[in-house]
Amino acid sequence: MKSNLLEHIHTPADLRQLDEAQLPQLAQELRAFIIDIVSVKEGHLGASLGVIELTIALHYVFNTPEDALIWDVGHQAYGHKILTGRRENFHTNRQLNGISGFPKRSESIYDAFGVGHSSTSISAALGMAIASNLNGDFEKQHIAVIGDASIASGMAFEGLNHAGVTNANLLVILNDNAIGIDPSVGALKNYLTAVKEGKNPRQNNMIKSLNFNYSGPIDGNDIFAVTKELKRLQKIKGPKFLHVITTKGKGLHQAEQDQVKYHAPGKFDALTGEIIPKFEENLPPKYQDVFGLTILDLAQKNKKIIGITPAMPSGSSLKFMMDALPERAFDVGIAEQHAVTLAAGMATQGMIVYCNIYSTFLQRAYDQVIHDVALQNLPVVFCLDRAGLVGEDGATHHGVFDIAYLRCIPNLIIYAPINEIALQNILYTAQSGLEHPIAIRYPRGRGVIQDWKKEHFGHYQKIETGKASCIKNGSKVAVLSSGTIGNNVITALDEIENPEHIAHYDFAFVKPLDEKLLHEIFQNFKFIITVEDGTVIGGFGSGILEFAAQNNYQSTIKTVGIPDEFIGQGTVNQLQQYCEISVETLKSLFLSY
Repeated sequence: MKSNLLEHIHTPADLRQLDEAQLPQLAQELRAFIIDIVSVKEGHLGASLGVIELTIALHYVFNTPEDALIWDVGHQAYGHKILTGRRENFHTNRQLNGISGFPKRSESIYDAFGVGHSSTSISAALGMAIASNLNGDFEKQHIAVIGDASIASGMAFEGLNHAGVTNANLLVILNDNAIGIDPSVGALKNYLTAVKEGKNPRQNNMIKSLNFNYSGPIDGNDIFAVTKELKRLQKIKGPKFLHVITTKGKGLHQAEQDQVKYHAPGKFDALTGEIIPKFEENLPPKYQDVFGLTILDLAQKNKKIIGITPAMPSGSSLKFMMDALPERAFDVGIAEQHAVTLAAGMATQGMIVYCNIYSTFLQRAYDQVIHDVALQNLPVVFCLDRAGLVGEDGATHHGVFDIAYLRCIPNLIIYAPINEIALQNILYTAQSGLEHPIAIRYPRGRGVIQDWKKEHFGHYQKIETGKASCIKNGSKVAVLSSGTIGNNVITALDEIENPEHIAHYDFAFVKPLDEKLLHEIFQNFKFIITVEDGTVIGGFGSGILEFAAQNNYQSTIKTVGIPDEFIGQGTVNQLQQYCEISVETLKSLFLSY
């Protein structure tokens, strides 16, 4: 009976004590370990399974952590974490107070650079390599592992372009599996496919033309081939590029066959691979599906409607429109800047463009929002999915900054629907002649209305810009909420005995604010509480404070929302509890007045 190798590996130094012939056994054990844990605890599965051999080979050949290893995005870094001292607490992955689902500098010296968003690895590794040269260390290795979806992003090309004119000791490894979360798209994907199939002559290699020492493509799931090539490249100075071909989900049949679903499959049977079904009957809809189904319905009735998403057709549910109207719905790849300016260009030609980008990823296109859309007052409709706290993906993915970074932009309308009906109605309203661009922010997860489709789908109502509404009357305290967090306020007030002194107002429009109603509120209430699922600095509450100051109101104002810190991972409820915007913490707050 073979001994268990993995249980004796606490650091890569232990790994390097193994005979190379033992590495396939370790790969099998590491793959099984990840499957066993993720099947119960959930997480990103397919990406890590695909790079098991590459991960082992990298730590076996290179002297990590002295040699710097940077994983792009980090979905694929579970094996790396397990081999670098986190095997015993890997079961806490993505949980409150557990280890992060992504590489994180404060977590381990083996995590050379913190990641979570795509296409940063080449620039970061190049920066380290240039710094090493300046420090007189010409032996240190700097390795960036980047996927074929991420390398198509503009920032990755910027890094490659710079690296090619340096003598930096940089190794870029392209992990080519033809898929990110959804299948990769674009001309570069077609080029890489041609390279893999031997249809592209080596003399026309675009990477070589950028002054990289190019090798590959090789089988990235053949651990001996990878180890051999890494040892060869280890001896070569300057910028190098290794093209490896892997299979996302390798080692679990279902994950190989359905790579989109098994990117992050939830709970599944570790032996059979079958996903354990969630009981989702008679539940309210996911906000992303409300968007996806509504935009398809509107587009079928209005030929000027266009849908755009940067690499998130499934996650945003724009896939409904892409399947039904492919000529008017575009996945542009991991290219948020391009997505925004593409939308702006279409808007100049009279098209009605719904640009769907996760809140945290719109940060990557901030200049384009200002320079290409708002400055020209083009009526692009930004649909910001995953706004607010997103849960287990943690600090890199929470959409909590959007209100603050958008509120200061002239011409831009900001709207946060309280429920799925309001989301439908603002999507409908946005197609009917808004004179300004608008950002519509809504959360990950489900709404609150179980029979939304039967009762409301297709029965749209136009929304008056800048109008807030009273949900509940009161006499002493006014609670002003924006967005779906208002449902926590509603529930909290429902659970309080005799809350007649507390009024509740829904300010779906963060910009422009309903100043007429605000004057009434400040004239009638001594205490004002603002509640939001965005950062309190610069957010909705800040807007209310500014209004009060400008109009010399003396009411006591308390702003409640995301505190001035990066919030880690955990369930949405746990994180709302920490940020004091959960139902229970809001009840306690309201009872104190």
